[in-house]
Amino acid sequence: MGTPPAARAVGTGASVLAAIGRTPLVELSRVTSGLDGRVVAKLEYLNPGGSKKDRIALRMVEDAEANGALRPGQTIVELTSGNTGTGLAIVCAVKGYPFVAVMSAGNSTERARMMRALGAEVILVDQQQGSLDGHVSGDDLALVEQVASAVAVEREAFRADQFHLAGNPSAHEDGTAAELWEQTGGDVDAFCEFVGTGGTFAGISRFVKSKNPAIACYIVEPDRAAVLAGQSLVEPAHRIQGGGYSMATLPLIDPSLVDGYLSFIARGLVPDDAPMPVAVTTVLGLVGSFIGGLVGLALSHHDAQDGVMRPPGILGSILGAAAALIVYRIVTGQNRGRVV
Repeated sequence: MGTPPAARAVGTGASVLAAIGRTPLVELSRVTSGLDGRVVAKLEYLNPGGSKKDRIALRMVEDAEANGALRPGQTIVELTSGNTGTGLAIVCAVKGYPFVAVMSAGNSTERARMMRALGAEVILVDQQQGSLDGHVSGDDLALVEQVASAVAVEREAFRADQFHLAGNPSAHEDGTAAELWEQTGGDVDAFCEFVGTGGTFAGISRFVKSKNPAIACYIVEPDRAAVLAGQSLVEPAHRIQGGGYSMATLPLIDPSLVDGYLSFIARGLVPDDAPMPVAVTTVLGLVGSFIGGLVGLALSHHDAQDGVMRPPGILGSILGAAAALIVYRIVTGQNRGRVV
């Protein structure tokens, strides 16, 4: 079992791996101005690799070392949209494992450059015919999975399978969620998460519900691709990278932990066809900080399938970018249970 970041001693770390976790929690007061409630977000971009995926990269490798699934010097292989690959590249560089990242050619070239700069070998997989660059669908991901599986067999590698390994949700249950609970004093009403593998949602929802079963936990998906919520798939090739893969089921998610589903679309604050720099600048002007890799790609409107959550503003983009978004009461008990 990996060492939860919350348990690490404060001081000089033995390596960059000691800097993973213990990210700050900030209130999004400007984004939620006028709403009756308080919204806070974890700044996961402050992890060494720039995302929450550093947590699971370290945990999956440490678990494999502990249970003997990973031999000294063995190659590690995993599919990625960039963030998990970056985390694994860092972990492997420190621990001395060759790492092969398998990624769709539709993902951003900057992510591939980052992984290569960290010492990883990057294999790019062509998208399915008719796919748009920058719009990676579930079908595109399936092609990446085929190549990753073949490479792992060919090189007798350890597969750091983020869609199935328990280290993914465990890293968030023991680390991210424990930090959130401490930072909020346990005064939490609801939790929302944009899902890719579903590991963050699984780990955090499991933790908070063990503390208080009444805490509402919501899965967030792109509008027109909200298949987990039971909607028809209309737009599989949306603009959001790293999640919303239109998979009907995600192995890491326990349905009993899901209280509802939210969706978001790019409209309102920023036009649908706005270039990424415009969208990101709009969000940063309100938040005053980089929140994470998905900021600005989906903005300004989301609908609760069960009618519970209907806030205005740009909450959806923050959901996709932060490791977690917690909504908790600010005034009196009458606000408990309200998602704002």
